[in-house]
Amino acid sequence: MNEFLIKNYISKLTTEEINTFSKKQGLNLTPEELKIVENYIRNNWHTIIYGNPRPILDQLKQKLNENSYQKIENLYIQFKNKYKNYL
Repeated sequence: MNEFLIKNYISKLTTEEINTFSKKQGLNLTPEELKIVENYIRNNWHTIIYGNPRPILDQLKQKLNENSYQKIENLYIQFKNKYKNYL
């Protein structure tokens, strides 16, 4: 059930929602970085949530500036720990 809800949410997620969320978390992505992050979320959400995200994070590290990447990795760890009991 959770997987269905997450898949449905991701399919409706907008670029502006990603941008708004990132800014609330203190992460100001460039338009190019925002497109990259959105693409990775849309195409890899299942692995990011349920699998081993290390290869995805390694790819992002090559495509984003260092500060953006570090913030994303820290947010990933923070939210993964916060919501692990619900996944």
